[in-house]
Amino acid sequence: MPFLPRLAALLGGLLIAAPLWAADIDALDYGYPLSNPFEATIATTPPALRPALPADGDIEQGDYKVRLRPERQFEVPENFWSVTKLGYRLAQQDGEAPLIFIIAGTGAHYSNATMEYLKKLFYGAGYHVVQLSSPTSYDFMTAASRYATPGFSSDDADDLYRVMQAVRAQHPRLAVSEYLLTGYSLGGLQAAFVSQLDETRRSFNFKRVLLLNPPVNLYTSISNLDRLVQTRVEGIDSTTTFYELVLGKLTRYFQTQGYIDLNEALLYDFQQSAEQLSDEQMAMLIGAVFRFAAADIAFTSDLINRRGLITPVGQPIGEGTSLTPFFKRALQCDFDCYIGEQLIPMWRARHNGGSLSQLIDQVSLYALEDYLKSSDKIAVMHNADDPILGRGDLGFLRRTLGDRLTVYPLGGHCGNLNYRVNSDAMLEFFRGQAF
Repeated sequence: MPFLPRLAALLGGLLIAAPLWAADIDALDYGYPLSNPFEATIATTPPALRPALPADGDIEQGDYKVRLRPERQFEVPENFWSVTKLGYRLAQQDGEAPLIFIIAGTGAHYSNATMEYLKKLFYGAGYHVVQLSSPTSYDFMTAASRYATPGFSSDDADDLYRVMQAVRAQHPRLAVSEYLLTGYSLGGLQAAFVSQLDETRRSFNFKRVLLLNPPVNLYTSISNLDRLVQTRVEGIDSTTTFYELVLGKLTRYFQTQGYIDLNEALLYDFQQSAEQLSDEQMAMLIGAVFRFAAADIAFTSDLINRRGLITPVGQPIGEGTSLTPFFKRALQCDFDCYIGEQLIPMWRARHNGGSLSQLIDQVSLYALEDYLKSSDKIAVMHNADDPILGRGDLGFLRRTLGDRLTVYPLGGHCGNLNYRVNSDAMLEFFRGQAF
């Protein structure tokens, strides 16, 4: 699978004084083979160490669409009409079973590789599974978001909740014994806000909620990833771009192999070859993918809201209009730019918001500290070497969650989700066994 779509699916400091209430997994006992967090983020788990999963042909599943914002068909250009209904994927068991909603990470579609892995894992364990795109994906922003300005976690959770209710209403004959919830990366953070919202609305009464590698301080995570794109990489100059460098490495790798095979094991095998990416190259690759996600969010939000920051207001955009000039302009706007130019003004206008620091507190897990402490149905799995974590983030999780936090020593950002040890732990949690 190519690098960018694979990474698009993915996308810490320890507080030394914090008591070790959490389950900290010893590195020697853990057995995960990749000690470099960037490599783990990109290559994930060697195929031999992944769990056995059902084949696509053994899963009763289908893609569906639900209309939540009918007015959008008249508000967006015609080349967005295909996403004025929100798509999702449902895998269903033959009879009654628990249903688990999965929320994708930053900018990710419901059908990306990580979502497909999690679907197969949970379906194989006997669950109905619903896969939902991230509120930061262009399809969700267009078809389901009220303000099309993602990043204010309470609003994103409200939009997700409405989607979940609409999905359930669209399948009235689906026999559900109980509801479960999970999400990875940004989807993990949003799952926590959705769970809190459900405490008052009571549509689902989620039995268990699992957050996988969530950002703790959302702004810290964004800043960490944004800095990666600024990494200095040897071999890149005015005549050689970073992508040309990576393409050259891939070409030489396939020449050595004697064939081209873009399977899911490519990234791991590639990193074991002489053409492997350096730490700096991997950091820039991760950062570049994140920057593309930020550009997509900035462009889509500006277009739907007609703010005129990227796409001039009143300029006609049709099926034949090239979006390249607008996307190039959007690439110049990192997440700080998006927050300052679009998110904060929306937050102030609709929620009487204040300073950036106040926004950071309201959109991060800090805002849910009391709820996370008191709700024993919520657990977190995280990695000590996850590059999205900042100083004190794991300490906050330890103090807040206690033994409902499991910290793995390795895995980078979501790189070990498909490791057998992690998959077993996920299933044990949802089955109500020891975490």
